[in-house]
Formats: sequence, C-alpha cells, structure tokens
Amino acid sequence: MKRNYYIMNSGRLKRKDNTLYFENEQGSKAIPVNDVESVLIYGEVDINTKALNFLSQNNIMAHIFNYYGYYSGTFYPREKYNSGYLIIQQAKHNIDNEKRCYIAREILYSASYNIVKNIKHYEDKDIKLKEIIEKIEKLRQNLLTAFDIPTIMGIEGNIRQLYYESIPIIISERFEFKERVKRPPNNPMNALISFGNSVMYTTVLGEIYNTQLNPTISYLHQPGERRFSLALDIAEIFKPIIVDRVIFKLINEGIIKESDFLKELEYCYLNDEGRKKFLREYENKLSSTIHHKKLDREVSYRTLIRLELYKLIKHLIEEDKYEGFKMWW
Repeated sequence: MKRNYYIMNSGRLKRKDNTLYFENEQGSKAIPVNDVESVLIYGEVDINTKALNFLSQNNIMAHIFNYYGYYSGTFYPREKYNSGYLIIQQAKHNIDNEKRCYIAREILYSASYNIVKNIKHYEDKDIKLKEIIEKIEKLRQNLLTAFDIPTIMGIEGNIRQLYYESIPIIISERFEFKERVKRPPNNPMNALISFGNSVMYTTVLGEIYNTQLNPTISYLHQPGERRFSLALDIAEIFKPIIVDRVIFKLINEGIIKESDFLKELEYCYLNDEGRKKFLREYENKLSSTIHHKKLDREVSYRTLIRLELYKLIKHLIEEDKYEGFKMWW
C-alpha cells in the first residue's frame, strides 16, 4: 500500500534520472515514487519544474505547510480519472436543495454518531459525559428534520460545542482546553486539533484524487474559491475516528507533552519533535486495519475513506442511497 512521505527538514526536492531525491547538508535520500501516495512538505524546500513534472507524471500530490505546520496549499496533478457525467451529477446534487441537504445531513449524522462513540469510550470517567451524550443524541435527531444548510450547520455547531466540553474530561485535564480557538490556536490542545485537521484534509483530498469525484463540489461546506471543499465534507466523518483518537492517545499515554509545543505571543504550535510524534501515530492509525462487516475482510482506515467516496459516487449516479460511515467497534 502507498504511503505519505513527510519532509520535515529544509533542503531541495529534485528529480535525478527516474527517481526523486531530497537533498540537504546531511546528504541525499531517494524517495521511492512507486510507494508514495503524497508528499507533505513542512520544511523550507526548494523545488523546480522538473521535479513537479515528475510528481505529476507519477500522480503524486505535494501538500505545503507553513512555518507553524498548518496547511497552505497543494500541488494537484492533472486528474487521472475524469468523468463529465459524474461532475454533472455532483453539480446537480449541489444545486438541488433537497438533494444537497440529504447528503449534508448524512455526513453530519454520521460524524455526530462517531463523536458519541468517542465519548462513550470514556463515559465511566465522569457522569457529566453521560449528560453530554444525551444532549448530542437529541441534537442528532434534529438533523433528520433540517431542510436547509444554515440549520444543519447550526446543529453541527451545537454538537461540536458539547463535544468540546467533554474533551477536558477525556484527557483528564492534562492539557488546558476551555474553548476551540482556530486562528491562531492559542494552546497545545487547540494546536493539536488544528494540526490534525489539516493533515486529515490532505489525506481525504488524496483519496478524492484517486476517484472520479471533483474535489471542489461539496454539500455540507459551501463550495468556494481556492479550496477543495468536498475534502472538508468527508473529513467531518473521519476526524473523530482518526484525528481525535490519535490526540487522545498521545495525551492520555503521555507520549506528547507541553515541551513538544512552541508559543509565540498568542500563537501555539507543535515543534518539530511534536509534529513527528503526531504524524507517526497518525500514520499508524491510517495503516491499521479493522474487519469490515459488509466486505467480510480486513481494511485499513485509509481504505475506509476511499470506500466512503465510492458510496457517495453510487448515490450521485443513483445506483445506491448514500449512508455515511458509522463506527461499529
């Protein structure tokens, strides 16, 4: 199975013969392009058109992250799977309010189910978690009768707020977390969530690239310029399953500590060691497997994302009704 390749140091990415190399003062290292899904660049890296052309020829995306480790943009190769018919169906399901709301509701109904599963895993810690679960379950039912995007997004915001109230209990208050602050993250917990969500976004985008779906046509999030909003949609389902569980493990098992973060004024972000710890655990999660009930075989978490996209395609071409992924373990 192909994997992500992370460049954490500064240097140069270049093509030499039919191979990619990363070079810096420490030496030169070959990148096995046949095994690479995406390249994620966190360091200050020089790259020329020869290397970019080679990435494109091998259908490899390059995701760029800024000084603080947050997503800046993507080198997106020419799409290898094109379907005019599917793009038209995607657009139709966005323009038609009823069809769009159905998909948006399913995404959030599944995402909130997965959120509840996370909280239930820790509910013996504090009776307050049971109360939060009950409140989220009531809000989830309201999604079934929500027929416009603002209402659906409003319910999602209320569910998220309740979820954030559960996090200090889940992590036994090892890190301070009073509220979700994004731009910029103001403490280690917010820094972890923002960093994890940005990596999740690139993972989903990479999986979309391997289908015939257009990443700019979305249903929950408003399609807009300069972003692949379908990746934001699908990421909602998998953030609780992958990102949040990675964060809880890193904190509760003492793998990540306050020393793995840097603070500048009101900005908090992971240092190099902290990023390595997160990405190591994140990759372990993506490659780990569960037994898929319907397929009756072991599949990786990464494969679950691809399967979700195939389900959406079947719904768009009216082959099968879409039902968002819900954890069963």
